Amino acid sequence: MGTMNHVSFGWPTPALSYLMACVGAALGLRCTLRALSASGPSRRNWLLTAAAAIGSGIWTMHFVAMFGFTVEGTELRYDVPLTVLSLLVAVVVVGLGVFTVGYGRHRGRSILLGGLTTGIGVAAMHYLGMAALRLHGTVEYAPATVVLSVAIAVGAATAALWAAVAIRTLVAAGGAALIMGVAVSCMHYTGMAAVHVHLDPARTDLGGATPMQFVFPLAVGLGSFLFLTSAFVALSPTAQERAAYREAGELAIEDLGTADLDRAA
Repeated sequence: MGTMNHVSFGWPTPALSYLMACVGAALGLRCTLRALSASGPSRRNWLLTAAAAIGSGIWTMHFVAMFGFTVEGTELRYDVPLTVLSLLVAVVVVGLGVFTVGYGRHRGRSILLGGLTTGIGVAAMHYLGMAALRLHGTVEYAPATVVLSVAIAVGAATAALWAAVAIRTLVAAGGAALIMGVAVSCMHYTGMAAVHVHLDPARTDLGGATPMQFVFPLAVGLGSFLFLTSAFVALSPTAQERAAYREAGELAIEDLGTADLDRAA
Protein backbone atom coordinates (compact mmCIF):
# COMPACT_ATOMS: atom_id res chain seq x y z
CA MET A 1 0.00 0.00 0.00
CA GLY A 2 1.33 3.43 -0.93
CA THR A 3 1.39 6.15 1.72
CA MET A 4 -0.62 9.11 0.41
CA ASN A 5 -0.48 12.78 1.34
CA HIS A 6 -3.31 15.02 0.14
CA VAL A 7 -1.82 18.32 1.34
CA SER A 8 1.90 17.94 0.72
CA PHE A 9 2.27 21.71 0.11
CA GLY A 10 0.32 22.65 3.24
CA TRP A 11 -2.81 24.80 3.53
CA PRO A 12 -2.31 26.97 0.36
CA THR A 13 -3.35 24.12 -1.96
CA PRO A 14 -6.79 23.36 -0.43
CA ALA A 15 -7.35 27.09 0.19
CA LEU A 16 -6.67 27.99 -3.45
CA SER A 17 -8.72 25.06 -4.72
CA TYR A 18 -11.63 26.17 -2.50
CA LEU A 19 -11.33 29.71 -3.87
CA MET A 20 -11.53 28.43 -7.47
CA ALA A 21 -14.64 26.38 -6.61
CA CYS A 22 -16.26 29.48 -5.08
CA VAL A 23 -15.43 31.68 -8.07
CA GLY A 24 -16.85 29.15 -10.53
CA ALA A 25 -19.99 28.67 -8.43
CA ALA A 26 -20.53 32.42 -7.98
CA LEU A 27 -20.22 33.09 -11.70
CA GLY A 28 -22.41 30.13 -12.59
CA LEU A 29 -25.16 31.12 -10.14
CA ARG A 30 -25.08 34.71 -11.33
CA CYS A 31 -25.25 33.69 -15.01
CA THR A 32 -28.09 31.26 -14.33
CA LEU A 33 -30.03 33.99 -12.54
CA ARG A 34 -29.47 36.33 -15.49
CA ALA A 35 -30.69 33.59 -17.84
CA LEU A 36 -33.95 33.17 -15.95
CA SER A 37 -34.77 36.86 -16.46
CA ALA A 38 -33.85 36.76 -20.17
CA SER A 39 -35.40 35.11 -23.24
CA GLY A 40 -34.45 33.90 -26.69
CA PRO A 41 -30.76 33.79 -27.64
CA SER A 42 -29.85 35.86 -24.57
CA ARG A 43 -31.09 33.12 -22.23
CA ARG A 44 -29.18 30.47 -24.15
CA ASN A 45 -25.96 32.50 -24.04
CA TRP A 46 -26.23 33.11 -20.30
CA LEU A 47 -26.78 29.39 -19.68
CA LEU A 48 -23.78 28.49 -21.85
CA THR A 49 -21.67 30.93 -19.84
CA ALA A 50 -22.98 29.43 -16.59
CA ALA A 51 -22.06 25.91 -17.70
CA ALA A 52 -18.56 27.00 -18.73
CA ALA A 53 -18.00 28.90 -15.46
CA ILE A 54 -19.19 26.11 -13.15
CA GLY A 55 -17.54 23.32 -15.15
CA SER A 56 -14.17 25.03 -15.52
CA GLY A 57 -14.22 26.28 -11.91
CA ILE A 58 -14.80 22.79 -10.51
CA TRP A 59 -12.25 21.26 -12.88
CA THR A 60 -9.67 23.84 -11.82
CA MET A 61 -10.50 23.19 -8.17
CA HIS A 62 -9.88 19.46 -8.69
CA PHE A 63 -6.46 19.82 -10.28
CA VAL A 64 -5.27 22.58 -7.95
CA ALA A 65 -6.13 20.23 -5.07
CA MET A 66 -4.30 17.42 -6.88
CA PHE A 67 -1.09 19.49 -6.83
CA GLY A 68 -0.94 18.62 -3.15
CA PHE A 69 -1.50 14.89 -3.72
CA THR A 70 1.61 12.71 -3.50
CA VAL A 71 2.25 8.99 -3.06
CA GLU A 72 5.42 7.91 -1.33
CA GLY A 73 7.54 5.69 -3.56
CA THR A 74 6.25 6.83 -6.95
CA GLU A 75 6.06 9.91 -9.12
CA LEU A 76 2.72 11.08 -10.50
CA ARG A 77 1.82 12.01 -14.05
CA TYR A 78 -1.41 12.70 -15.91
CA ASP A 79 -2.66 11.50 -19.28
CA VAL A 80 -3.28 14.77 -21.14
CA PRO A 81 -6.16 13.68 -23.47
CA LEU A 82 -8.09 12.15 -20.55
CA THR A 83 -7.48 15.28 -18.48
CA VAL A 84 -8.85 17.52 -21.24
CA LEU A 85 -11.78 15.12 -21.70
CA SER A 86 -12.62 15.46 -17.99
CA LEU A 87 -12.92 19.24 -18.48
CA LEU A 88 -15.20 18.81 -21.51
CA VAL A 89 -17.37 16.30 -19.62
CA ALA A 90 -17.68 18.73 -16.71
CA VAL A 91 -18.80 21.62 -18.94
CA VAL A 92 -21.18 19.54 -21.11
CA VAL A 93 -22.93 17.66 -18.30
CA VAL A 94 -23.17 20.77 -16.09
CA GLY A 95 -24.60 22.48 -19.18
CA LEU A 96 -27.34 19.84 -19.40
CA GLY A 97 -28.18 20.58 -15.76
CA VAL A 98 -28.41 24.36 -16.07
CA PHE A 99 -30.33 24.14 -19.36
CA THR A 100 -32.82 21.84 -17.63
CA VAL A 101 -33.40 24.54 -15.03
CA GLY A 102 -33.34 27.37 -17.56
CA TYR A 103 -35.96 25.86 -19.86
CA GLY A 104 -37.90 23.57 -17.54
CA ARG A 105 -41.61 24.32 -17.14
CA HIS A 106 -41.99 22.80 -13.68
CA ARG A 107 -39.47 24.65 -11.52
CA GLY A 108 -39.20 22.14 -8.65
CA ARG A 109 -38.87 19.12 -10.94
CA SER A 110 -36.36 20.97 -13.13
CA ILE A 111 -34.16 21.79 -10.13
CA LEU A 112 -34.15 18.16 -8.95
CA LEU A 113 -33.41 16.80 -12.43
CA GLY A 114 -30.85 19.52 -13.13
CA GLY A 115 -29.16 18.91 -9.77
CA LEU A 116 -28.97 15.17 -10.45
CA THR A 117 -27.47 15.74 -13.91
CA THR A 118 -25.03 18.41 -12.75
CA GLY A 119 -23.94 16.38 -9.71
CA ILE A 120 -23.27 13.31 -11.84
CA GLY A 121 -21.27 15.54 -14.20
CA VAL A 122 -19.15 16.83 -11.30
CA ALA A 123 -18.53 13.28 -10.06
CA ALA A 124 -17.76 12.07 -13.60
CA MET A 125 -15.23 14.87 -13.99
CA HIS A 126 -13.55 13.89 -10.71
CA TYR A 127 -13.24 10.17 -11.43
CA LEU A 128 -12.32 10.71 -15.07
CA GLY A 129 -9.60 13.06 -13.88
CA MET A 130 -8.45 10.35 -11.47
CA ALA A 131 -8.46 7.83 -14.34
CA ALA A 132 -5.91 10.11 -16.03
CA LEU A 133 -3.52 9.58 -13.08
CA ARG A 134 -0.40 7.60 -13.92
CA LEU A 135 1.83 6.09 -11.21
CA HIS A 136 3.95 3.02 -10.46
CA GLY A 137 1.10 0.88 -9.21
CA THR A 138 -2.69 0.55 -9.33
CA VAL A 139 -5.48 2.68 -7.89
CA GLU A 140 -8.51 1.11 -6.20
CA TYR A 141 -11.57 2.68 -4.61
CA ALA A 142 -13.74 1.96 -1.56
CA PRO A 143 -17.23 1.62 -3.15
CA ALA A 144 -19.19 3.03 -0.18
CA THR A 145 -17.04 6.16 -0.06
CA VAL A 146 -17.41 6.63 -3.82
CA VAL A 147 -21.20 6.48 -3.48
CA LEU A 148 -21.01 9.04 -0.67
CA SER A 149 -18.93 11.40 -2.81
CA VAL A 150 -21.45 11.19 -5.67
CA ALA A 151 -24.31 11.86 -3.22
CA ILE A 152 -22.46 14.95 -1.96
CA ALA A 153 -21.96 16.15 -5.55
CA VAL A 154 -25.66 15.72 -6.40
CA GLY A 155 -26.77 17.41 -3.17
CA ALA A 156 -24.39 20.33 -3.70
CA ALA A 157 -25.47 20.81 -7.32
CA THR A 158 -29.16 20.70 -6.41
CA ALA A 159 -28.69 23.24 -3.63
CA ALA A 160 -26.71 25.52 -5.96
CA LEU A 161 -29.38 25.43 -8.68
CA TRP A 162 -32.10 26.07 -6.10
CA ALA A 163 -30.08 29.05 -4.86
CA ALA A 164 -29.77 30.37 -8.42
CA VAL A 165 -33.56 30.38 -8.72
CA ALA A 166 -34.58 31.43 -5.20
CA ILE A 167 -31.86 33.91 -4.17
CA ARG A 168 -32.10 37.39 -5.62
CA THR A 169 -29.70 39.52 -3.56
CA LEU A 170 -25.97 39.77 -4.27
CA VAL A 171 -24.98 39.10 -0.64
CA ALA A 172 -27.12 35.96 -0.43
CA ALA A 173 -25.76 34.73 -3.76
CA GLY A 174 -22.22 35.23 -2.46
CA GLY A 175 -23.06 33.18 0.63
CA ALA A 176 -24.52 30.43 -1.55
CA ALA A 177 -21.30 30.36 -3.62
CA LEU A 178 -19.20 29.98 -0.44
CA ILE A 179 -21.38 27.07 0.68
CA MET A 180 -21.18 25.53 -2.78
CA GLY A 181 -17.39 25.81 -2.60
CA VAL A 182 -17.40 23.91 0.70
CA ALA A 183 -19.64 21.19 -0.77
CA VAL A 184 -17.49 20.76 -3.90
CA SER A 185 -14.33 20.59 -1.79
CA CYS A 186 -15.97 18.01 0.50
CA MET A 187 -16.93 15.97 -2.56
CA HIS A 188 -13.33 16.06 -3.82
CA TYR A 189 -11.69 15.04 -0.56
CA THR A 190 -14.38 12.41 0.11
CA GLY A 191 -13.60 10.93 -3.30
CA MET A 192 -9.89 11.03 -2.48
CA ALA A 193 -10.57 9.27 0.83
CA ALA A 194 -11.89 6.34 -1.24
CA VAL A 195 -8.51 5.93 -2.97
CA HIS A 196 -6.13 3.08 -2.16
CA VAL A 197 -2.83 2.80 -4.03
CA HIS A 198 -1.03 -0.52 -4.44
CA LEU A 199 2.56 0.09 -5.49
CA ASP A 200 4.20 -2.00 -8.18
CA PRO A 201 7.97 -2.48 -7.65
CA ALA A 202 8.53 -2.59 -11.43
CA ARG A 203 10.00 0.72 -12.57
CA THR A 204 8.71 1.60 -16.01
CA ASP A 205 8.57 4.99 -17.66
CA LEU A 206 5.33 6.90 -17.04
CA GLY A 207 3.72 8.74 -19.90
CA GLY A 208 1.81 11.99 -19.60
CA ALA A 209 2.51 15.34 -17.94
CA THR A 210 3.75 16.13 -14.45
CA PRO A 211 1.42 18.02 -12.06
CA MET A 212 3.54 21.17 -12.34
CA GLN A 213 3.07 21.19 -16.12
CA PHE A 214 -0.60 21.98 -15.48
CA VAL A 215 0.25 25.21 -13.63
CA PHE A 216 0.77 27.41 -16.69
CA PRO A 217 -2.38 26.39 -18.63
CA LEU A 218 -4.43 26.59 -15.43
CA ALA A 219 -3.15 30.02 -14.41
CA VAL A 220 -3.19 31.59 -17.87
CA GLY A 221 -6.00 29.71 -19.63
CA LEU A 222 -8.77 29.10 -17.14
CA GLY A 223 -7.65 31.96 -14.89
CA SER A 224 -8.08 34.40 -17.78
CA PHE A 225 -11.42 32.84 -18.70
CA LEU A 226 -12.81 33.22 -15.18
CA PHE A 227 -11.50 36.79 -14.95
CA LEU A 228 -13.08 37.80 -18.27
CA THR A 229 -16.33 36.07 -17.34
CA SER A 230 -16.36 37.94 -14.03
CA ALA A 231 -15.94 41.24 -15.86
CA PHE A 232 -18.62 40.31 -18.39
CA VAL A 233 -21.13 39.40 -15.66
CA ALA A 234 -20.30 42.47 -13.58
CA LEU A 235 -20.61 44.92 -16.47
CA SER A 236 -23.64 43.42 -18.24
CA PRO A 237 -26.89 45.18 -17.26
CA THR A 238 -29.74 43.13 -15.82
CA ALA A 239 -33.20 43.01 -17.43
CA GLN A 240 -34.44 45.51 -14.84
CA GLU A 241 -31.55 47.86 -15.59
CA ARG A 242 -32.19 47.61 -19.33
CA ALA A 243 -35.87 48.42 -18.73
CA ALA A 244 -34.85 51.42 -16.63
CA TYR A 245 -32.49 52.60 -19.39
CA ARG A 246 -35.27 52.30 -21.99
CA GLU A 247 -37.69 54.19 -19.77
CA ALA A 248 -35.13 56.93 -19.17
CA GLY A 249 -34.50 57.17 -22.91
CA GLU A 250 -38.20 57.40 -23.70
CA LEU A 251 -38.64 60.15 -21.10
CA ALA A 252 -35.69 62.02 -22.57
CA ILE A 253 -37.22 61.81 -26.06
CA GLU A 254 -40.58 63.03 -24.73
CA ASP A 255 -38.90 65.96 -22.96
CA LEU A 256 -37.05 66.81 -26.18
CA GLY A 257 -40.29 66.73 -28.15
CA THR A 258 -42.04 68.94 -25.59
CA ALA A 259 -39.16 71.44 -25.71
CA ASP A 260 -39.36 71.56 -29.54
CA LEU A 261 -43.11 72.24 -29.39
CA ASP A 262 -42.60 75.01 -26.88
CA ARG A 263 -40.00 76.69 -29.10
CA ALA A 264 -42.29 76.34 -32.14
CA ALA A 265 -45.18 77.95 -30.21
